[in-house]
Amino acid sequence: MATVLARHSITALRISLGLVFLGFGVLKFFPGMSPAAELAERTIGTLTFGLVGPTAALLLTAIMETVIGLTLVTGLFLRTGLVILAGALVGIMSPLALFYGELFPAGGPTLTAQYVLKDIVLACAGAVIGAAALGARLRLPE
Repeated sequence: MATVLARHSITALRISLGLVFLGFGVLKFFPGMSPAAELAERTIGTLTFGLVGPTAALLLTAIMETVIGLTLVTGLFLRTGLVILAGALVGIMSPLALFYGELFPAGGPTLTAQYVLKDIVLACAGAVIGAAALGARLRLPE
């Protein structure tokens, strides 16, 4: 069993993470479909000091997440997709710093905060996939 997991788990992780990003990205192309649209618009607007408007912010996010998803699902241009993912994760996690008071009123997390916090798992999955793309391998004990 360990051999099968060592052989296939990172590929399964890569494809499943890709499907998550592909799904999230495609939703953002359709107004009102993504529950994270308003948060993405506000975050990018804040990070760019208002230089990028809400429509452009959402389109940029949709394109990035879709490209990340496609590279992860197919394995094509994987390193490029992982570089984009690393940059995107800065934006994805930044609401924790930018809007902390709104996300954690009275000390407890809102549903939006929980949505952002689950992205820690996506970041860790991306790190594992990135390590594998750079040559790291799982080794079984001898």
